[in-house]
Amino acid sequence: MNADEKAAADRSEAAFLPLTVLARRADFLRAARARRAPTKGFLLQARQRQDGEAEGIRVGFTCSKKVGNAVARNRAKRRLREIARLILPEQGRDGWDYVLIGRAEKTAWRDFTALQADLRHALRKVHGGSR
Repeated sequence: MNADEKAAADRSEAAFLPLTVLARRADFLRAARARRAPTKGFLLQARQRQDGEAEGIRVGFTCSKKVGNAVARNRAKRRLREIARLILPEQGRDGWDYVLIGRAEKTAWRDFTALQADLRHALRKVHGGSR
């Protein structure tokens, strides 16, 4: 199996992996010390988990009060959850944790297709441009 076939097999396996939501603070802190990819709409933090940790793709979302009031924060998190649901199963990698952090006055109001493009770009950046 050559590298292209292996990458295609990894992508097809990832398409069937469910996204698990990060809930423990320790997982967010570990991701904060890992790779980062800033975009116009949000900041992506990504960490490859060690062997023996949970399988699949795990994702977390956070928006501080800098993003705005509760309405703006909830809107931003809904949008981040939706782009993660659409893009991570096909372009995320098994064994990785991703944390999407909302940006003040950007995440809640940025064009949705631009947010999707931001996530694709950020994933390429944290994975070394191989995808």
